[in-house]
Amino acid sequence: MYKYIIKRLLMMIPILLGVTLVIFFMTYITPGDPAIMLMGEGVSAEALEALREEMGLNDPFLIRYFNYVIDVAQGDLGTSYLTRRGVADEIFARAPTTLRLAFYGTILSVLIGVPLGILSATKQYTIFDTSATALGLLAVSIPNFWLGLMLILLFALNLGILPPSGVATPTAWILPILTLGTGSAALVMRITRSSMLEVIRQDYIRTARAKGQKESVIIWKHAFRNALLPVVTAVGLDFGMLLGGAVLTETIYAIPGLGRFMVDSIKNRDFPTIQGGVLILAFAFSLVNLLVDILYAYIDPRIKSQYK
Repeated sequence: MYKYIIKRLLMMIPILLGVTLVIFFMTYITPGDPAIMLMGEGVSAEALEALREEMGLNDPFLIRYFNYVIDVAQGDLGTSYLTRRGVADEIFARAPTTLRLAFYGTILSVLIGVPLGILSATKQYTIFDTSATALGLLAVSIPNFWLGLMLILLFALNLGILPPSGVATPTAWILPILTLGTGSAALVMRITRSSMLEVIRQDYIRTARAKGQKESVIIWKHAFRNALLPVVTAVGLDFGMLLGGAVLTETIYAIPGLGRFMVDSIKNRDFPTIQGGVLILAFAFSLVNLLVDILYAYIDPRIKSQYK
């Protein structure tokens, strides 16, 4: 098992290198001169050229990319053009808020989606199943930014029971979490329903019923555990999607997280921050995928035996 974990961690290196290459190339071809953004429009050509030489902007693409990778390997993500501070300091000051928002959104999606998916599977083709499926399709179809605005209009402006922005108080987290987790809950519900329907038709489920086992024990101990692998996969992918979806949610609710900071960085052509933020999010997503694979081994003993 430990060899597998080490192997997966080593496999993350080429993945992160690929991410750095793609994002570095995209920022390289993006219009805009970082030297002008730092010094302003009214500087002399000599001062501008000196700054470009100091920043290495006159070097060829491959040399600039190689220098960037060397700096990243040493823990230096560069300096933000927007705040003139280290990118690593800016990111790690805001990343906990984004990770916390994505984590709470994932918890909400699991708490809503898994029970609804199980009930829909055990009550297939009933009114409850039809209603839950219809609501799930509706929730998946609603864009996050529209849902966030509607929640602000309803609960903050009209009812006045929840704050419209920020995360300074516990109640301020409610609307962002609802915005972020609603669509994900619908996805988890559909995956859980599909997986449970496949499992409850198996022979060992009929055998358990024939032996007189309680229905609750059959569903939760026998059926749900064997249907759990696709659900765990969906939750892991869902967390990665919520990290990306947090960009819009943080912008709508004025949350000082990594997503909103990256949006501001894109507007201001703050290339080092964009590169560092995408790299950190890719690293977090890779770690989540690794944790999902490790969970497989503890859920299904057959997978654990393969690691041995």
